[in-house]
Amino acid sequence: MNRDLSKFPTDPNGNMLWNMESRGDDLARSREIQFSVIFPDQANALKFGRVLLANNQKLSFCPYLENPEHPWEITAYPEMPASYDNIISYQNLLENHARKFDGIYDGWYCPPHEY
Repeated sequence: MNRDLSKFPTDPNGNMLWNMESRGDDLARSREIQFSVIFPDQANALKFGRVLLANNQKLSFCPYLENPEHPWEITAYPEMPASYDNIISYQNLLENHARKFDGIYDGWYCPPHEY
């Protein structure tokens, strides 16, 4: 299988999507994708969480032990097909809003498709 660089650029997002597709995952199928943002304090994390909730986004809030300088995590769970454009668009949206609350985008995860 040849990699289509227009669909799977050679960056972390493109590589992750390419690996999913290579394992046989149907990326066009809508699914829940987990996007995480970390914060230096609980108050800013909760303010950011309110922004997501006001926009009808499903989210979780928990301590984040892996980064002592940003020990709070908000994870958003939008449902969408796993395309490069969707991932980048949502990532940019989160980064733009999180910046106002000293948040740092921390990546995304998509559980494997169950066959």
